[in-house]
Amino acid sequence: MASSSSQNNLDLNAALVVPEIWRPLFLSQRGPLMTNDSVMLSDAVAASVAQGIITPRDEKLLADRTDAQAISDSLAFSIQGASSVSNMARRLQVRGNEIQAQKAQISTLQRMYMDFRRRNRVLQRENKELKKLVDSYANDLGKRYTDLEQNTNRLQEQHKDLLLAVQNLRVFCPEA
Repeated sequence: MASSSSQNNLDLNAALVVPEIWRPLFLSQRGPLMTNDSVMLSDAVAASVAQGIITPRDEKLLADRTDAQAISDSLAFSIQGASSVSNMARRLQVRGNEIQAQKAQISTLQRMYMDFRRRNRVLQRENKELKKLVDSYANDLGKRYTDLEQNTNRLQEQHKDLLLAVQNLRVFCPEA
């Protein structure tokens, strides 16, 4: 019961107050333009509204002015609109130039990437060839080391044999 009595006291019209959206629909940086937006008071709104169209708020502002003020305000609106369009054109031109510069940079980087890939492939082939050569030298050196070790052992044995032979000769021939 308590919930139904609280609902009776609630003003449903107050909760449903939503700003009226101006038709036709124009989108600004914040979203759709509302009836309380002003082309004359905001560059962003002026840029988002087509040439020669004003919002209902602007119509009310102009209706309350004298003819001279309305002409002056219309002129100010026209200048502000032209300025906004000019600023937008400059921004678009700058962005277009930035895009062109980035395209050129991407093209240069792609060429550099391809050159580095080619060079990397060449270096990989050279590394494989050098590895084969090093392995071949290592195998040859291993064989040579084994041969030299065998020769050294043989020479040491011959040296020992010669020393024994010299000692035996001294024993048999002490005068020599």
